[in-house]
Amino acid sequence: MKLVSALRRGSDPVSLSFLGVTFTTGMAVALQVPTLSLFLAQEVGVRPFLIGLFYTINAVVGILVSQWLGQRSDLRGDRKQLILICCGAGVLVSLLFAFNRHYWLLASLGVLLGSIAGTASPQLFALAREHVDREGRRADMFSSVMRAQFSLAWVIGPPLAFAIAIGYGFSFMYLASALAFLVCCAIVWRWLPSLPLPAPLGDRPKVSSWRDRDVRALFIACTLMWTCNSMYLINMPLYITRELGLEERLAGLLMGTAAALEIPFMLLAGHYTARFGKRPMLLLAVLAGVIFYGGLLSLTGERTLLMLQLFNAIFIGIVAGIGMSYFQDLMPGRAGVATTLFTNSIRTGSILAGAIAGLVAEWWSFHGVFVVAAGLAVLALLGCLRVRNV
Repeated sequence: MKLVSALRRGSDPVSLSFLGVTFTTGMAVALQVPTLSLFLAQEVGVRPFLIGLFYTINAVVGILVSQWLGQRSDLRGDRKQLILICCGAGVLVSLLFAFNRHYWLLASLGVLLGSIAGTASPQLFALAREHVDREGRRADMFSSVMRAQFSLAWVIGPPLAFAIAIGYGFSFMYLASALAFLVCCAIVWRWLPSLPLPAPLGDRPKVSSWRDRDVRALFIACTLMWTCNSMYLINMPLYITRELGLEERLAGLLMGTAAALEIPFMLLAGHYTARFGKRPMLLLAVLAGVIFYGGLLSLTGERTLLMLQLFNAIFIGIVAGIGMSYFQDLMPGRAGVATTLFTNSIRTGSILAGAIAGLVAEWWSFHGVFVVAAGLAVLALLGCLRVRNV
């Protein structure tokens, strides 16, 4: 009922435009990311190590670019204008991937443009928070509805991406992504508000969060979780097609199924966290992750792989749903630093995943990547046990 009420209160054109841009940017990303390793292998023709290197470069540049743009937006920038620039970069990177097949150009200019485009999402959430604060409305529920748009986009996007790539080619798929970013530009320009920067809160003492044992353990655990997830996203399409000999469309179906199941688990996690606390919910999530990656080691049929997505959805849905607020509860009064730590755990996981997945796949096998992922999931479970409950 709270979700329905939030949707009703958010039915004004500005709020609907926030939801529309969130969903459309999610679709644009969901058209690109699931097929990227397949694109690099088949269209660009590079070996597994260079595929993993691409993901690592992408994650490192993404951290640097988003950090720089985020600081500039907090100091002097109009977030609406920055979101427009980011969506424009999304159009350009989509066109580059549609018509170019030179690896190092994609790994340099393509990664740079993609990193700028990727900054649209955090800036969109920041602008939405400033908007609802000015309206005197609850920010938490509206933010939850916005986050659900990404999951909904990932229900539709991956199967659609593989269908377009298989039926019409990768160029057509990237053109569809460019169209999605163009739609975002139009919505942002027409309906999103242009707000002045909030008044500065003054200087605050800088305290190293790394000295806090709980924060340190949670960061390491979250990094390991996102490393597992990124390794799965990188490795799974190639594992499905090259080692199991299954159809390419199954990769998109698996991703879409997991994304669809994540939405209810994300909402349920918010409900039961108030009753049991965050650590038991996070332990449940990581235990589901251990079961998921352990299952990938022995289950190879299409039906069983689809059934395994239930555990993948529990894993990612709960971590994505309560991970950020866990950091914030452990660091009261430092919500900005806490949010940055959670975001950096995702990006650090992507960096590690790119290196690990590429090396293991080249020296061992695509199946071996899941062996490593299962081991990392167990380590993440042990790390969560060291974090106090809140």
